Amino acid sequence: MNTIEKQCPITANHIKVALVGQPNVGKSMLINSVSNAHLHVGNFSGVTVDKTEVLFDYKKYHFTVVDLPGTYAFTDYTIEERVTHDYLCAEDYDIIINVVDSTNLEKNLQLTSELLTMSKKVIIALNMSDEAEKENIIIDAEYMSELIGVPCIKVSAATKMGIANLIDAVVMKHESSKNRPKLVFSEPVEEEIAQIVWYLDKHKFQSENSYRNIAINLLKNNKRTYEELHDEPIWTELQPILIEASKHIELHHDSDDVKEAFAEEYASFNRGVVAEVVKQESVKEKKTLTEKIDNILIHPIFGIPIFLFFMWALFQLTFEIGAIPMDYIDSFFIWLGDTIGATIANDDIRSMIVDGVIAGVGAVVLFVPNIIILFIGIALLESTGYMSRVAFLLDGFFHKFGLHGQSFIPLVTGFGCSIPAYMSARILKNDRDRLLTLFIIGFMSCGARLPVYVLFAGAFFSPDMAGNILFFIYVSGAMLGLIAAKVLKLTAFKGVDEPFVMEMPKYRLPSVKLIWHTVLTKTMMYLKKAGTFIAGAAMLVWFLSNYPHNLTLQQEYASKIEMAVSESEKMHLQNKLDEALLEQSYLGSIGKFSEPIFEPLGFDWKMSVALQTGLAAKEVVVSTLGVLYALGSDVDQESNSLVTAISENISFASAIAFIVVIMIYLPCLAASIVFTREAGHIKYFFYLFFFTSVTAYVMAFIAYHITLLIV
Repeated sequence: MNTIEKQCPITANHIKVALVGQPNVGKSMLINSVSNAHLHVGNFSGVTVDKTEVLFDYKKYHFTVVDLPGTYAFTDYTIEERVTHDYLCAEDYDIIINVVDSTNLEKNLQLTSELLTMSKKVIIALNMSDEAEKENIIIDAEYMSELIGVPCIKVSAATKMGIANLIDAVVMKHESSKNRPKLVFSEPVEEEIAQIVWYLDKHKFQSENSYRNIAINLLKNNKRTYEELHDEPIWTELQPILIEASKHIELHHDSDDVKEAFAEEYASFNRGVVAEVVKQESVKEKKTLTEKIDNILIHPIFGIPIFLFFMWALFQLTFEIGAIPMDYIDSFFIWLGDTIGATIANDDIRSMIVDGVIAGVGAVVLFVPNIIILFIGIALLESTGYMSRVAFLLDGFFHKFGLHGQSFIPLVTGFGCSIPAYMSARILKNDRDRLLTLFIIGFMSCGARLPVYVLFAGAFFSPDMAGNILFFIYVSGAMLGLIAAKVLKLTAFKGVDEPFVMEMPKYRLPSVKLIWHTVLTKTMMYLKKAGTFIAGAAMLVWFLSNYPHNLTLQQEYASKIEMAVSESEKMHLQNKLDEALLEQSYLGSIGKFSEPIFEPLGFDWKMSVALQTGLAAKEVVVSTLGVLYALGSDVDQESNSLVTAISENISFASAIAFIVVIMIYLPCLAASIVFTREAGHIKYFFYLFFFTSVTAYVMAFIAYHITLLIV
């Protein structure tokens, strides 16, 4: 390495480096090794309180290295910390060299993880590597570089090992474009960061720092950032967003201090990195309770079967316990329809309110118990720390299909609702991995599809088998999603797999407050959709199925009904009239028009119409089937008449194909809008529509014909 000790005039190829690290990591010795300068090295107070600069030349570059005071964290409590904090926030420099002690990596990464949130280029110098080797500590520096997205160089200030590599890395980093480190927080924090970033971008806020850095500083209550934004016009709207964000983060961390929450976030990230890159041969110690449980739950052979058993048990509970209050809910909506219907004289208005609005909304509310049980189960698995371990367990399995290990979190969230699942895909920082995950989330059957599955399971299988069938449907959808991911990875989303870091928290008892908040929020979202969006869709379906009126046909059947002798004959004629009127309605015309498209799948026009209304909301499919099979307001999803009608009018093979389409095709309108927003361009919506439609059609066609051969 070519160096000179004397100061030289600053040239155009000037690189200014900030040397940062915790106390006693060998920064002063390292700067001495780099520049051949002679600095005093010691542990006593005052050595690096004042900012010290060393200048030297290397190749065509002139370096200025600023040795900053040691600080354990990116705070400004002590004088030393304040000097470092103020310099990094306010001064002009090109690159940060973060010096860490290789023999105590997890503790040193506390400062590193905070530096990674800044809008600066960072290089990590793994100092004391020689001492680490003596202690049988092996650090995979290359893999660590991939994990956190910044160069990690093994060095020894004492032996001058790796110094040339460190300076070469600085030059290379200086010449390269700025890329954001792969520091990923938990889903709630990333969600709030994304919200603030979106707000700043919407208002085109001007700042030297990245929007992500500003968002993190605001959430951490950084005084300097607050002062900079306080007098800006956007502050009035931004303040309530920050208040809600802090409450959300504190709730998920069971803390009343957002700084403690972030400290926990950083610590979790650091533990994940150390677990991945550090190996140490040590004396066998007594295993902790967490380690003992992990030996079972994330066992390489039994781990996945155990997870599948938990999911099977969850779906059994969803069906068995969820069915208990259904009769009461059903009776309430029947009573409500009869009570309100009795007060409305006009037949059309009464039919619209009773058969359209009340029946449509009731069809959705009927399944709230199932939804609540599903949400509680997923929240329990997440809050105990088990879901993070499943993500770790499935990482290798997911990579076989081209998915990232962290894709597991949004995919599992998709079992509850696709909307938060699409939003949680933000934790994937690689655009390719994030887009691939977004395309696959729809294969995870959301709670809105559950009513359709329950209806068909009840129509074609015994009650004892219903829970198993639900589990099989959900697993089948997930497996189809993985196969689709592999196809997309080999075609549209080619690229090298990203390394995976996941928090591995200790097992803990679930927080009742957090589970209550999570389940209540998601259930209210479900009910809100039932009372607004789905009510409107139900009214539209009612209108399209009742108009235009055919008075001639009504008069013809009226005379036949009047002449009928028995009540059963009158009922039969009435049903035939309803079916004839339905075929001539607007909805019937749409169904007849689209019937040839779906005929190869074994669908009649009524099933094809139900699928089309399902594009608005999957819950509407069940109520649409009830209307289309001319059963009126006398039925609901659990009534024997609708179950009987489904089993009598739809063949088993057609039912299987119908379930396959429901499982795969485009999610509801609201979820599709969120998907488009998260994907970043409307073109991805059309890609998703084409991809899911073709996949659903092909898979349903195969399922239909295979079932015909078997049954």
